[in-house]
Amino acid sequence: MTLAEKVNLTTGTGELMGPCVGNTGSALRFGIPSLCLQDSALGIGATDNITAFPAGITVGATWNKALAYARGVALGAEARGKGVNIQLGPVVGPIGRKPRGGRNWEGFGADPVLQAWGGAETVKGIQANGVIATIKHFIGNEQEAYRMDIIPHGLMKAISSNIDDRTLHELYSWPFAEAIRAGVGAVMTSYNDVNGSASSQNSMMINGILKDEFGFQGLVMTDWLSQIGGVSSALAGLDMAMPGDGAIPFLGLAYWAYELSTSVLNGTVPLNRLNDMVTRIVATWYQLGQDQDYPLPNFSANTADPTGLCYPAALFSPTCVTNQYVNVQADHAKVARNVSREAITLLKNVNNALPLSTSASLKIFGSDAENNPAGPNACNQRSCNTGILGMGWGSGTANYPYLDAPIDAIKRKAANVTYYSSDSFPSGLTAAAGDIAVVFVTSDSGENQYTVEGNDGDRSSSGLYTWHNGDALVEAAAAKYATVIVVVHTVGPILVENWIDLPSVKAVIFAHLPGQEAGDSLTDILFGEYSPSGHLPYSIPVAESNYPSSVSLLGFEFFQVQDTFSEGLYIDYRYLNKHSIAPRFAFGHGLSYTTFSRTSATITAVTALSSTPPARAPKGSTPMYSTSIPPASEVAWPTGFNTIWRYLYPYVDDPESITATNTFVYPAGYQTTPQPDPVAGGDQGGNPALWDVMFTISVKVTNTGTVAGKDVVMVFVQYPSDNPWDTPIIQLRAFEKTDTLAKGASEVVTLQITRKDLSIWDVVSQNWIIPVSKTAPFLFWIGDSSANLTLACESLTKICSGGRVSPVVVPV
Repeated sequence: MTLAEKVNLTTGTGELMGPCVGNTGSALRFGIPSLCLQDSALGIGATDNITAFPAGITVGATWNKALAYARGVALGAEARGKGVNIQLGPVVGPIGRKPRGGRNWEGFGADPVLQAWGGAETVKGIQANGVIATIKHFIGNEQEAYRMDIIPHGLMKAISSNIDDRTLHELYSWPFAEAIRAGVGAVMTSYNDVNGSASSQNSMMINGILKDEFGFQGLVMTDWLSQIGGVSSALAGLDMAMPGDGAIPFLGLAYWAYELSTSVLNGTVPLNRLNDMVTRIVATWYQLGQDQDYPLPNFSANTADPTGLCYPAALFSPTCVTNQYVNVQADHAKVARNVSREAITLLKNVNNALPLSTSASLKIFGSDAENNPAGPNACNQRSCNTGILGMGWGSGTANYPYLDAPIDAIKRKAANVTYYSSDSFPSGLTAAAGDIAVVFVTSDSGENQYTVEGNDGDRSSSGLYTWHNGDALVEAAAAKYATVIVVVHTVGPILVENWIDLPSVKAVIFAHLPGQEAGDSLTDILFGEYSPSGHLPYSIPVAESNYPSSVSLLGFEFFQVQDTFSEGLYIDYRYLNKHSIAPRFAFGHGLSYTTFSRTSATITAVTALSSTPPARAPKGSTPMYSTSIPPASEVAWPTGFNTIWRYLYPYVDDPESITATNTFVYPAGYQTTPQPDPVAGGDQGGNPALWDVMFTISVKVTNTGTVAGKDVVMVFVQYPSDNPWDTPIIQLRAFEKTDTLAKGASEVVTLQITRKDLSIWDVVSQNWIIPVSKTAPFLFWIGDSSANLTLACESLTKICSGGRVSPVVVPV
């Protein structure tokens, strides 16, 4: 390739300078078109004729790996059908460290193993279609406020997430490593700094951890407009700049594009670094088969019209066909409904108040039961909380093709339904004997570019309380009706203490963020056509003060907000357990209309325990190219070339005048000599021995109730009592969901425990270490939540027994 072709593939063409949210230049001589990068993690953003899938947090609540994969397959099929080369999802960062964090709902839950499975299965599903998946945001993006540098860069730096090495490995990077092991093609860096260095040019994170230790072979891109330097980001390992603009968009300025061409010609960016960028991009494109009959984009993220400006940000743009309205939905509504239904989490059900009879007298309260009167897509990127809450707001959204509102679905099922759409309880109501009140409440959040009802992305104003005075609506209904069912659509945990113990509140359902199939998926559960099998992907505390102050949202600081992760590994249930704080509802809690027993547990040693993993294989060879600076003529403007103003090109005025001066001052510590292989590396995701199976655990699950249902088996590990490291009391390490079990039916569930599952990251040796003990066993606690653990297996005796005293506090 020429220098211009190489630079073209690394650099976006500019904000609003192409059909997709991100567009690279092309290398048409080799058949490589402009690559289309498009949001979001729950659907193809900013276009039509697609499926608005349930959000990531909803997938996490299913605890169903097969459903996560099926949703990924459907997402990938729609992306390919629209001509998207690189899908900007899934999300595994944020992990949900801060309960108020704005984008927690885009990920799968507040635990690295749950996140890892959700991310990996989604990646495999998307890429089964030849679409390049993007795992994001790497790393430590746990708060929306102050996430970005203030323009112009340097006025106030982005928030710095200050994370120690062990916490980084055992918590925040764990799901990224699993996605890399699953073969993900792209990684997106986050807006924030990590330990004082911008994520888009943090050499330790990109070169050191992603590419060297985790063996990542694909491309690393910026989040949009987060690049803050040209040479600096190139040397730090960045491969693709999105959307290409420099400090201020819409001016035709760039850190790369023509500036990257200049940097190669003058010797400040080594040619082998540019070659590495392009190799990663092109190899990924080939690996996913996009050289074979891959469609071009047939939509525009900029307009819904059939024709319009090809480059909307240009001063003078040609017009072209912008939308062909290709329908890619297929039967994906079924997948969406399955996920939404299976995620629904029954938290409370006194005296079998649920399921409801279709002949019951139902009084429905709350605007969350109906569609936004202005239409489900009335607010840009869903930046309002009006009507049913099917997804949060921001770039992680997609347009609804339709939104099946709960009230419509309820009326299709039941004959005696009265709906009060206000979020204020109507005056003068009299409850008749047998009336059942169903109250809908919400809690919303999203991305920082929007402020909704005083919440700047994070739930900064609402806190963990319901929006629109939802608590008061529940309390008012509970004062009038003998039976109240509360349905919650929420981005994350909410505080329920104001009403959870009221005698009239008989049942509580968390329906999470269900996407387009909100109605039927809910009524499937409400009226008992299916038994609920969702489980919480986070804990619900009694009070926000139950969490450490370090996970609170941070306010303004001069120059840079410092977010020190001083709680370390202790987030969510790990922190509550450490401090013997009883949650209201534990991580993993979820009820059913039936009951299950877990018996006949066995544990089998597969691989002998050793403190350190077998040595990794040495690095293989890397592609070698000429390191000679190419002729300057390769980036000269082609004769007769017609430019589009503001489009970012690789070409340079008077390139022959550029010479290598050897006067550039490189950052302290910059070196080009090869470094020793990290002992924890060796393959995609790390040393492949980390995934050696050490134990298998089997347990027989029997449906002992009266209706069909599914159960979730979770395994939490408790480290040996003489373990020298400070370690959470229990940590989720494996889970599986059963098939639907008929009354009296059984299934044997087998779970695998890997070397990594038992290992601790040792900051001194920079390796994963198992604290092997000859006298104290690993305990593998089996249950269906972090608090419902009475069955355990021991690693030394290989004995499994029930009736044990749980190692953690039980919920209030």
